[in-house]
Amino acid sequence: MEILWLIVAGLVVGALGRFVKPGSDPMGWLVTIGIGIGAVLIVGLLAGGDDGLGFWGYVLAVIVAAVLVALVGRMWPDRGGRAAA
Repeated sequence: MEILWLIVAGLVVGALGRFVKPGSDPMGWLVTIGIGIGAVLIVGLLAGGDDGLGFWGYVLAVIVAAVLVALVGRMWPDRGGRAAA
């Protein structure tokens, strides 16, 4: 059940992080979910993780996801096969 909750939280956090960051990204939704899960895990590990994230933890996770979307988006190849500049 916790893995399902992590996937749902990752989807929401990743989508919000992608929405917060302006511009288009060539990444698919699976990468966005992965980035969201990574952001939730990073914030959860920094916060201690046992009591849940709470409101501000999720706000911080969205900010971390937006930063990760920006970083991964810069390294992700565009449709021409080149890395985005």
